Amino acid sequence: MYQLEEKTYFTYFIAIAILLFAYAIVFLWKKRKQKNFADKRLLEKLSPEKSTFKSVLKIIFIALGLSFLIIALVNPKMGTKLKTVNREGVDVVFALDVSKSMLCEDIAPSRLAKSKQIISKVIDKLGSDRVGIIIYAGNAYPLLPITTDQAAAKMFLQNASPDMVSSQGTAINEALVLAKTYYDNDEQTNRFLFLISDGEDHNEENTTITSELTKEGIKVYTVGVGTTKGGPIPMKIGNSLTGYKKDRKGETVITQLHDDILKEIATDGNGKYLYGSNTKNTVDFIAKLLNNADKKAFDTKKFSDYKDQFQWFIGLGLLFLILDLFLFDKKTKWIQRLNLFNESNRKER
Repeated sequence: MYQLEEKTYFTYFIAIAILLFAYAIVFLWKKRKQKNFADKRLLEKLSPEKSTFKSVLKIIFIALGLSFLIIALVNPKMGTKLKTVNREGVDVVFALDVSKSMLCEDIAPSRLAKSKQIISKVIDKLGSDRVGIIIYAGNAYPLLPITTDQAAAKMFLQNASPDMVSSQGTAINEALVLAKTYYDNDEQTNRFLFLISDGEDHNEENTTITSELTKEGIKVYTVGVGTTKGGPIPMKIGNSLTGYKKDRKGETVITQLHDDILKEIATDGNGKYLYGSNTKNTVDFIAKLLNNADKKAFDTKKFSDYKDQFQWFIGLGLLFLILDLFLFDKKTKWIQRLNLFNESNRKER
């Protein structure tokens, strides 16, 4: 088994192809000019040390030397042995409120930005745990199915916005229902759901659905973002503020944190309510919670232990370039005695 670490360096072979093409053009041009100057026998007498084979072999050695150095840059790796690794962790799902009330800036930089910060920093502290992301407003949508690809989770998270949902509102119950379908490993005994919202929802079904989640072994924690004093909802085009959201009477809408709903959900979900104003405290609590949870083996993978092989290609590349230097360019006595290209016989003739 083998791997190629830096495949982009293969493009350097284009330079070698150009070198060989240029050599062929110059070689043919010289041949044509020599024929115009004198016949073959006379040229051999005038240039007894000239050898076509020598010049062709020289360019081959140079091309081979450079080729091996390029392969060294690519860094081939050979698999020496197979290793078996058991991956252990817990299943973590984040349900993120992306309703327009989350754009309120009563908590810096905004409720939505603060929520993303918390989730992103928690993901950074995860080990081999699996993570999934749900977004919701008037409806709930799967942003990322549960996965071990934490880099992908952070990438999808950054794109979460109110524009990704078709209707506005705060349908927490729909997010809870969708969360039930996220945990696809029946043997996983530690399942966590973190619902992050400003709590602006008044659906009585929330507690019923939360109870169903706890029966399936899912612990529900809630994180409140915003302030009870609240603030207006900014309306922006790009980064430019165009005004604040108004109701039908033309009055500015003030959105507030409703933590009573979030506390009720957390209590029914066998979890805890967290106030997310302090990012560090919230992240540290969640990280400690997940690290202390019993880890369940959910994946066993075999992979090859690869070792770098670039040094062999560097050696071969330098060998061909050194041979080119000593065999074709140097006029040392021992090279002349070898008479590799039959040059001395030509001088005698």
